[in-house]
Amino acid sequence: MANEERTDPETKPESTPESKPATPVDDLVTTQHTLMVDEQELRYTATTGRIVLREEVFTDGKFDGLKPKAEVFLTAYTLDDPEGTGAGERPVTFAFNGGPGSSSIWLHLGLLGPRRVVSGDVGELAPPPYSIVDNAETLLKYSDVVFIDPVSTGFSRAAEGEKPGDYHGFTRDLESVGEVIRLWTSRNGRWMSPKFLAGESYGTTRAAGLAAHLQQRYGMYLNGVMLISVVLEFGTLDFTPGNDLPYTLFLPSYAAIAHYHGMIPDRSLEEVLADAERFAAGRYPNALAQGNRIPADYRAEVVGRLAALTGLSEDYIDRVNLRIEHMRFFGELLRSRRQTVGRLDGRFTGWNPDYGSETPDRDPSMNAITGPYSAALNHYVRVELGYENDLPYEVINMDAAKNWSFKEFEGEQISVASKLAEAMRVNPHLKVHVASGHYDGATPYFATEHTLARLQIPAELTTNIETKYYPAGHMMYVHDQSRIQQSADLGAFITAASNRGTQEG
Repeated sequence: MANEERTDPETKPESTPESKPATPVDDLVTTQHTLMVDEQELRYTATTGRIVLREEVFTDGKFDGLKPKAEVFLTAYTLDDPEGTGAGERPVTFAFNGGPGSSSIWLHLGLLGPRRVVSGDVGELAPPPYSIVDNAETLLKYSDVVFIDPVSTGFSRAAEGEKPGDYHGFTRDLESVGEVIRLWTSRNGRWMSPKFLAGESYGTTRAAGLAAHLQQRYGMYLNGVMLISVVLEFGTLDFTPGNDLPYTLFLPSYAAIAHYHGMIPDRSLEEVLADAERFAAGRYPNALAQGNRIPADYRAEVVGRLAALTGLSEDYIDRVNLRIEHMRFFGELLRSRRQTVGRLDGRFTGWNPDYGSETPDRDPSMNAITGPYSAALNHYVRVELGYENDLPYEVINMDAAKNWSFKEFEGEQISVASKLAEAMRVNPHLKVHVASGHYDGATPYFATEHTLARLQIPAELTTNIETKYYPAGHMMYVHDQSRIQQSADLGAFITAASNRGTQEG
């Protein structure tokens, strides 16, 4: 990889103790790079830094101007167009992760960006110091890409005098990320480009909400939304007493994880998943719905079936009254081996300080990737992209995550399925790509299928949704074969949904 040219950021005005705080300005840095893809050289520009979000301020009905509210960090990759062949109409994808409270580091350096971190995988984790390599499967082959870190993640912060907590909630998060998308699109002359969103985890919640918000607020219709490790209906993941739905929807993922660790021998993964899905859609929810009215022989049958599908003992399943909570499962499955399994990726194993505890002390799958990604990002943006900032790069802001506001959903289940459905009904050309990992214990694939099956869209729009599955976890691209296949799947989706071959002229 070569850095050929660098443009320094605009110098910020200094402030003195007697003066007002300096007015924030964008501090973007631009560098040029090359990348070999399919024996061809791609020349691209990287633009990274913080842009200032401003809001219109009114007092007594009078316009007082634009007030700085936040500084949002982004990294944009655009393919160079020295021949003037129309790169301004090239597809552009706006990407972010979730949490809430997560930066975009995972999609950026794990899957979509032109450079990626080498973190290793189960059984062969890379030791520090880590390395970054060119990503020949980058989404830049098919689309320009803009990675966005929401307020309080990455280097993004509230403006001086503003409250960070104002952005730690469903609506303000949509509005701020939506404003970043509008500004970037307008400033770069990309309103006529095919536009896509790519979100992971809570980023899928954000992406579904944004698809509707961008339409309603700015008249910005998207070509496609890419949902990776999906959560659109939080009730499918909420093990609150009285809500039996998650117990059934997590079952196929439990079965996949148990199969991976050899707890269900002599059967293929496909056979195990099919069996678990049938049981989770039929006898199991029926049994839970009967409560203490369930006949003893029926209950014994269910206990036996659950034990066979999860690798847990019949005694354990009987003691938890047929209801296997997910964190308990991760602590219980390999207890006899003195190991825990990962929540984000059940292929990973770890250790507890106390094997009498019900749940894992830490998520071993998160432990495995945090170090490599953090080191790579901090090196990459400073050394290769030339962006300097003394703030810590907030990979995951736990304060934002713990205090996230869903006040808009008070008294009801948190769900954005209706927003995605609305966006599809209003824009019948909107395509949706859904990616799930079979070993994902955070956003199980069967819960995603449950949500998609209940979207309020006409039958003719169901063909606008495509689903892909990978033999890995929440960040399925940690598994190299899955990463390569997923990259190809996303590229094919963007190519088809861009509609360039269907337009005249």
